[in-house]
Amino acid sequence: MEQQSSAMDRRALIAVGITVLLWASAFVAIRSAAAHYSPGALALGRLAVGSLALAAYWLFKREGLPPRGAWPGIIGSGVLWFGLYMVALNWGEQHVDAGTAAMVVNIGPILIALLGGWLLREGFPSRLFAGMAVSFVGAVVVGASMSEGGSSSIAGVMLCVLAAVGYAFGVVLQKPALQHGSPLQVTTFGCIVGTVACLPFSGQLIGEVADAPLSATLDVIYLGLFPTALAFTTWAYALSRTTAGKMGATTYVVPAIVVLMAWLVLREVPGWLTFVGGALCLAGVAVSRSRRKPPTPIPTTAPVK
Repeated sequence: MEQQSSAMDRRALIAVGITVLLWASAFVAIRSAAAHYSPGALALGRLAVGSLALAAYWLFKREGLPPRGAWPGIIGSGVLWFGLYMVALNWGEQHVDAGTAAMVVNIGPILIALLGGWLLREGFPSRLFAGMAVSFVGAVVVGASMSEGGSSSIAGVMLCVLAAVGYAFGVVLQKPALQHGSPLQVTTFGCIVGTVACLPFSGQLIGEVADAPLSATLDVIYLGLFPTALAFTTWAYALSRTTAGKMGATTYVVPAIVVLMAWLVLREVPGWLTFVGGALCLAGVAVSRSRRKPPTPIPTTAPVK
């Protein structure tokens, strides 16, 4: 039994690793595509590509429609996370620099832990909140080191707050849906719901596709196939095997990975303060996912002499 549980934990950790790597890579792709696509059009294009890929795989796997009990969570997470979060974040980053956006959006994992402890009855583990506190400080340090130093737009900050709230409620709504449907079902139909919610931006998308360079359109396709279709599926797989609070805390690894990717891909050399913040993010995640050792059992019978 312990070996089976350990194997499941390893698979969940691998799934989390895929998720955070691809979500970190999205940062680079969004920066490139956002120069040619407006926030709503970028979100719709990304979600449409993701929905097509997920629907094709869902048909191939023949998993059928999600059970009735999964639909409230699918619709809620689809509208709030796939839809609202992506549009609000894309829009917010047009008004504030990436560092400020990273700091504000990283209130999301804290909200997930609080909502998960309250609504999902996951409790409030001290190690989880201690690790999240360390990681949040690290995210703030990374954000400050990446900040362009200009004054932040109030509208941009509020949009990033809205994105964090949509992200948090989306995760908390998705968790109970996974008790009824499979990760593929929940992700596929959540992505489709998000696509439908973003259809009002279809006119913008059609016009901007015609004018955008091929490289920007390829960025949108990449965002749909990998950070959306694949990463959200691996996220749902891992979420179905752990608490929403722990999954939210794991995403604090993303800023540290983004720093490395920006260094390798964009040749943006990070300063020492960025490295310190990244190390704090990693340390906090390690603390939040650590397990308290069970107490040594007291023998109920006297030892044989």
